[in-house]
Amino acid sequence: MEPGPDVLVVLPAYNEQASVGVVVGEVRREAPGVRVLVVDDGSTDATASVARAAGAEVVSDVLNLGVGGAMRVGFRYAAAHGFRAVVQVDADGQHDPRDLPRLLAPLDPDAPPMVVIGARFAGTGEFPVPLARRLAMRLLAAYLSRLTRVRLTDVTSGFRAHNRAAIELFARTYPADYLADTVESLVIAAGAGGTVLQVPVTMRPRYAGTSTQSTGKAALYLARVVLMLALTILRRRPPLGRAALGRAPSPRPVPPAPGNPAGRPGNPAGRPDHPAGRPDHLAGPPGNEPPAGPPGNEPPAGPPGNRAVQPYEQAVQPGFEQGGAP
Repeated sequence: MEPGPDVLVVLPAYNEQASVGVVVGEVRREAPGVRVLVVDDGSTDATASVARAAGAEVVSDVLNLGVGGAMRVGFRYAAAHGFRAVVQVDADGQHDPRDLPRLLAPLDPDAPPMVVIGARFAGTGEFPVPLARRLAMRLLAAYLSRLTRVRLTDVTSGFRAHNRAAIELFARTYPADYLADTVESLVIAAGAGGTVLQVPVTMRPRYAGTSTQSTGKAALYLARVVLMLALTILRRRPPLGRAALGRAPSPRPVPPAPGNPAGRPGNPAGRPDHPAGRPDHLAGPPGNEPPAGPPGNEPPAGPPGNRAVQPYEQAVQPGFEQGGAP
């Protein structure tokens, strides 16, 4: 896919008046024809007015929702206006707009949900990351690589492109927690049958200001994500037991019915078609019934279910012939 009017570049921005105008100008220069939307995420400075002056469309949040919440606003805007692709670009200048064509090139706008990540650790330039955070990022990348069946090296990068199906999916489900927008959104895309790819890009230092996210907060979130992923892996492990080993459980023995001892000819132990107290042979031919006793001398009724067997039942009882003993 190439940059054009059906591509929306979304810049989530919080108090980025010193850099947002420069980034908007770079996007319009490097990718002519694309539309640019700045989601002013509750800024208290002139971010919104600077973005409009640079030629961007602006949507302002009343409250600060975070990057994930701002991107969900961007996805809903794109879904409502019929865009076929959304590219997320940071408003602080770290994402180089010259990489937009490279990011869009493998994107299929008509495929199932598709996300293309601009990876910082894929062989293009260097991006310094503290050791502990980088180890956590490698663990997340290894898990998501297995989940998506594609080798990924930078699953926390926010520089990424999304096709139309991903736009519609994330307009409803995009996570709002810090860093969940990058990590958990890939899990959502993979769970929806989507595709995740990555291309190498170059990251730059911020143009101005400092990040609103502290190192401690980032480390705490990464630890939480690692724990949740570990629990997910454990929940998906098959239970131990006969079923897990491929053996069916042994059938439970059926006790013999009262009055039908095991081994009695014609009465196998516990055979359900021989009620308790039933003789092991059927009545003889019609007319050979024993004479009825005097009134009131009837035998006591048997337990429930000890009714006389009807002729059609005699015909289907295995091991017996109609009207006689086996």
